[in-house]
Amino acid sequence: MDFSPSEEQQLIIDSARNFVRKELLPYEDVVEAQDHVPDELFAQIRSRSIETGLFAANIPEKYGGGGLGALSFALMEREFGWVSYALHYIVHRPCNILEAGSPDQIETYLKPTVRGERLDCIAMTEPGAGSDLASMSTRAVRDSGDFVINGAKHFISFGMRADYAIVFAVTGHKETPRGPRSEVSAFLIDKGTPGFTARKGPECTAHRGYDHAELFFDDCRVSAKQMLGAPGDGFELASKWLSPARLSIGALAVGRANRVLEMAAEWAATRKQFGQTIGKFQGTSFKIADMATELAAAEMLTLKAAWKFDQGTMTDQDAAMAKVFSSEMLARVTDHAVQIFGGMGLMKSMSIERFWRDARLERIWDGTSEIQRHIISRSILRPLEK
Repeated sequence: MDFSPSEEQQLIIDSARNFVRKELLPYEDVVEAQDHVPDELFAQIRSRSIETGLFAANIPEKYGGGGLGALSFALMEREFGWVSYALHYIVHRPCNILEAGSPDQIETYLKPTVRGERLDCIAMTEPGAGSDLASMSTRAVRDSGDFVINGAKHFISFGMRADYAIVFAVTGHKETPRGPRSEVSAFLIDKGTPGFTARKGPECTAHRGYDHAELFFDDCRVSAKQMLGAPGDGFELASKWLSPARLSIGALAVGRANRVLEMAAEWAATRKQFGQTIGKFQGTSFKIADMATELAAAEMLTLKAAWKFDQGTMTDQDAAMAKVFSSEMLARVTDHAVQIFGGMGLMKSMSIERFWRDARLERIWDGTSEIQRHIISRSILRPLEK
């Protein structure tokens, strides 16, 4: 299995790398300090990413997107991992489940989003449910030809800037061999719809400048035509979104770890203590070795899962392994880097403390490490159960 990039993939890597260094990196410290991406900068990055063809790279060409396969997309995401999440996320990856829309929904929502004319957000996580989609409390009750939605969502990426939300809500219940189960459906709800309000989320320690919001639905009435897919398709749609999202986190973690390792190695090779560079002490050099080894393993695990996705053979277990190992690898790499830098590693002027803080969130969103381990163990044990 050879993951050496093809000529086309190398062009993608080079384009993403150049874009990050030229269009994003110069603004990283400003966004970190302000905990906000100014509207003008947001528009500038979006415009430039559309011009360079990096915008909506995950969406098929027939809808106007870049049409990248999972492996090519992972290689691109690895380059974006180098820079602040608040900035590279503006180079938007529209939610892939929009492809499940009706012809009218494709024209009204997906294609304008791919063109950069509209912005979507996915509203799944709730204060009382977290990663447990089956426990969500947001309800959509049918009323004639409409649905009336009540509930709340939080930690919604781009929730304040989005023009519409893809909202998951319980529309009923059904019996299964494991007992009653919520029937979850998805809806496309435009900002400005009566009963739908958004509020900026609380300040977060990690990923400063990255927008997240709380969404509230109070007798929010939407037409049945706003349902995405068929009634009860929510779990299937969520799964279709979550697996690529977990691969993306794996690739981004690899990209960020590459940057941290590079900085730590440079520091170890030049910083002197007791008459020699600290990299000559095993306490430091062995950390560098462990960082490089774990990084290489995480990269291979992620790229293999992406390759399997392109072959149509990737499982939930593959995506979960890539996500949990890569995100936890990043935590260990950034922690080692702080130790190598010593007290300077905690100074804001060095950036290492930022990477250390940001790494903590990767083990939580899009399914916690515990959720990933549950997926992996269940995949192994269920076939053996009697």
